[in-house]
Amino acid sequence: MIDNLKERYVVTCFLESKGKILLLRRSQQVGSYQGKWAGVSGYVESPPEEQALIEINEEVSLVSDDIQLLKTGEPVVIDDEELGTRWVVHPFLFHVTNPEKMKIDWEHREYKWINPVDIDKYDTVPGLKNTLERVISI
Repeated sequence: MIDNLKERYVVTCFLESKGKILLLRRSQQVGSYQGKWAGVSGYVESPPEEQALIEINEEVSLVSDDIQLLKTGEPVVIDDEELGTRWVVHPFLFHVTNPEKMKIDWEHREYKWINPVDIDKYDTVPGLKNTLERVISI
């Protein structure tokens, strides 16, 4: 582990429907990893479970009635030397009851529902597969 990295705490929420998971392509307007595929994510500014619900509402316009928490994973640490950041990621898996209600915000330019085993086919943010493996077997 590298000692001079700034620790940042984030949540990453994987949304599941009919056995597929949601990947979102980050827009050019976000602060890091533009154009990379990710889950619903954001900085932890409140307890991680609450932050997960906030991010889901902000990024894909779903509310607590639209989703069900399936699993909370152990945090995963991802070091990004290029950004000088140690990400401490709190992973969550939610089931989406009505995916047609989703609307993405400015942070993303597109989304896809994928089979979890296909995650390696996408240019993702660092450590996304490891984070996904904390909440689902692939």
